[in-house]
Amino acid sequence: MGNAARFLDGYLEAWRTNDPDAVRALFALDAVYRSAPDDLDPALGIDRILTFWEAERDEPGEWTFDGHVEIETTDAAAIRGVTTYASGSKVGTYDNLWIVRFDGEGRATEFTEWWIERKH
Repeated sequence: MGNAARFLDGYLEAWRTNDPDAVRALFALDAVYRSAPDDLDPALGIDRILTFWEAERDEPGEWTFDGHVEIETTDAAAIRGVTTYASGSKVGTYDNLWIVRFDGEGRATEFTEWWIERKH
């Protein structure tokens, strides 16, 4: 299993559980987390990522995600998916593209998310 598949599996587990240790296992200590490509205040470092994650947390059962690794190199990946929120503040369906860069240990050093809500 490559870095991207491990990251995707781990991210989904962290998303389901909101366990800080699961989030911490995904990212390098100095990682950058952008919630959008034009994010003017990205979360810099694992402590800010954990703070961001807690502030934006989704509760179990509010969402589903269907995604896959679109393309992968040894140090980067593009992951594409669809998130559907059935309840909570984000009800709707969203197309997602995640660009992830990895360190030598397979942890994310950069995470940038593109998302757009589907209009029905």
